[in-house]
Amino acid sequence: MKIFQSVYQNQHWHSPLPQSAKAQWLLAFGDHNAMSSDDFRQELKSAFPQAQIIGCTTSGEIQGNLIFDNSICLTAVEFSSSNIHVVSDAIGNYKNSDDLISHLLCQLPDDGLKHVFIVSDGQLVNGSELVDGLQRHLPEGVTATGGLAGDGDKFEQTTVWHNDRVENGLVVVAGFYGDNLNIGHGNLGGWHPFGPKRIITKSQANVLLEIDNQPALDLYKNFLGEFADGLPASALLYPLALQLEGESEQLVRTILSIDEESKSMVFAGNMPEGSSCQLMQSNYEDLIDGAQMAAKQALSSNEQIKPELAILISCVGRRLVLGQRVEEELEIIEDTFPSNCAFSGFYSYGEISPIKAIGRCGLHNQTMTITLFSEN
Repeated sequence: MKIFQSVYQNQHWHSPLPQSAKAQWLLAFGDHNAMSSDDFRQELKSAFPQAQIIGCTTSGEIQGNLIFDNSICLTAVEFSSSNIHVVSDAIGNYKNSDDLISHLLCQLPDDGLKHVFIVSDGQLVNGSELVDGLQRHLPEGVTATGGLAGDGDKFEQTTVWHNDRVENGLVVVAGFYGDNLNIGHGNLGGWHPFGPKRIITKSQANVLLEIDNQPALDLYKNFLGEFADGLPASALLYPLALQLEGESEQLVRTILSIDEESKSMVFAGNMPEGSSCQLMQSNYEDLIDGAQMAAKQALSSNEQIKPELAILISCVGRRLVLGQRVEEELEIIEDTFPSNCAFSGFYSYGEISPIKAIGRCGLHNQTMTITLFSEN
């Protein structure tokens, strides 16, 4: 596996692009204006004519142990003996996210499929339906990781990029094949629930209407106090722990938007009626420990892996809590892996990674997720 990386900022590349390189896969995270430029995309095609380009807008781009804003962080991957097949489509062409992911997965050859990596719109796509579709339609034994595009802390619109398609509502699925390809994955948050558990008494998919028979938004605002004026961004500091009926594992859910008229909140994933929810909080030490544990979990998930590429997808809420020390969660991950491992990724509106405790793919919020790639 050969990897080239560069960062595009202020209309120039930190490292000049090659010409006609043989990379099969380009990860390009960051600035909407750059990825929407025909000239910019043509420049990448000239440099990497054989590559499938996958990217999205973010709440911060990750390259190495650094975070960038308003850039394009580029990672080009040339596999020595593995293959990649990429498909994409927009949510507007389907009834729901489950139908979309089912259609996309049907286009991927099943024979030899080892892993899928997904980049999805973070505003228009229901992440829970997307992940449920992955769980239902992926062949047995095939893992899935990825994330939902970000938009800083504005929560207005997100954009996803696949080759010549740069669109809102787009979902991209990359399938990976090869006997010599090794994949690892890990995730952990570092958030802790506090206060009473409450029951979701009224919801519609990812729209939370009532908790304990009270308007959800009023209850949440009452807790936030003076920070309520900063919604929905201030909700990133206090997400909800969601526990589905019959399951012991808790998932973290982040608010994407609010509706003052209906007193409701829209979340990155579904909030089923009858589930319990609980407020969460965290601090610097817990989030850093969570990032380190996610790295160790990724290594232990595959004993054969010797990481050459690590894709880190973390949540915008973690970035807000960590503040100026946010790069320390990247540094502690970097220290866990071999010195020749390259790092790429972004801060997101939702993370996709297997839930270790129950063995299925899950939608996470406020979590550091890590996907490792290597070839024998």
